[in-house]
Amino acid sequence: MTHRPASSALSRFKVLDLTRVRAGPTCVRQLADWGADVIKIELPETEGGGEGLGGPRDGSDFQNLHRNKRAISLNLKSAEGVAILHKLVRQADVIVENYRPDVKHRLKIDYETLSAINPRLIYGSISGFGQDGPYAVRPGFDQIAQGMGGLMSITGLPGNGPVRVGIPIADLSAGIFCATGILVALLEREVSGKGQWVQTSLLEAQVFMLDFQNARWLMDHEVPKQAGNNHPTSIPTGVFKTSDGHINLAVAGQTIWERFCKAVEPAWLDEPDYKTPKLRSTNRDKLNAAIEARIQAQSSKHWVDGLNKAGVPAGPIYAMDEVFADPQVEHLGLAQPIHSSLRGDTKMVRQPVRLSRTPSRLVVSPPKAGEHTDEVLRELGYGDAEIASFRKNGVV
Repeated sequence: MTHRPASSALSRFKVLDLTRVRAGPTCVRQLADWGADVIKIELPETEGGGEGLGGPRDGSDFQNLHRNKRAISLNLKSAEGVAILHKLVRQADVIVENYRPDVKHRLKIDYETLSAINPRLIYGSISGFGQDGPYAVRPGFDQIAQGMGGLMSITGLPGNGPVRVGIPIADLSAGIFCATGILVALLEREVSGKGQWVQTSLLEAQVFMLDFQNARWLMDHEVPKQAGNNHPTSIPTGVFKTSDGHINLAVAGQTIWERFCKAVEPAWLDEPDYKTPKLRSTNRDKLNAAIEARIQAQSSKHWVDGLNKAGVPAGPIYAMDEVFADPQVEHLGLAQPIHSSLRGDTKMVRQPVRLSRTPSRLVVSPPKAGEHTDEVLRELGYGDAEIASFRKNGVV
């Protein structure tokens, strides 16, 4: 299989993928889904290239992270394997890795070595805590970054202790930020003609993601606390029980507050404790109790439909099966079909951005281990005899 781009947007770029687990593959998926020719490089199975932290190859997690790629096996512990990688680097635009700094240098795949081979190379690195500094050699893990980045201190119900969020947000955001940095570097290269090193870490990504909470500390020296489902500034906003479940309400600003009262309980407009945003904040618990008592009288659908009709943001709280049954999600076509060589006909979530001329598609299922090794080696100019020798000697 020659490269079948998922989009024409990035189809002129070749990307070498040395990543594992989640943050790195998330980064590379962004590039693959927009059409880059991604070559996933893995150890031969005889060198420990079997199931790793990313889970089984036919598992939904691995399949979702590694679509729209080709794959080769390459033993970077051998001199011949490193030589093949260096030959790939000469033709590549981007390489992405998430090795520890000491491992990169030992394998001769560090930025200094590879940029000397190809000065136009964009070298993307994702680590737990950064490429240098006192924690550079620590192993990185999403939940560790959530704790150190402050997220767990503001998540959960007050008084119940720190809580991690339900997705690997540090991993995912670090991957997306690294992909953004790579795209910026590619744009800059069009002017300078030079590559550069793009670095991010789980810790940096997590701290950045706190956004207004980190601004509250840096600018106002205010330490944000846990607020549960309550919004820290827009009141009343949160989760409220209905007769058959729960809904989210987002009553932000005086105008929406007035709409909300007219739709739910007009008498609240004249209640002295609720007259202003500041008073509603001071009397949050009293107001939330009053709202819940009223909301529990009707179904979730009743309130979601009625409040949205009145111009008040409200929505259901779905389980995953309900998410994909929602008519708006179905209309947006977020779940797209793809045929997997390991799982048959299945579906995956597309990129959440749509381009009018060069959309992203799910074109190629995740590759089998080393599926395109011979093909890629031939593209590099190796003959059948050389490839057979590589296999015999455990290079690929």
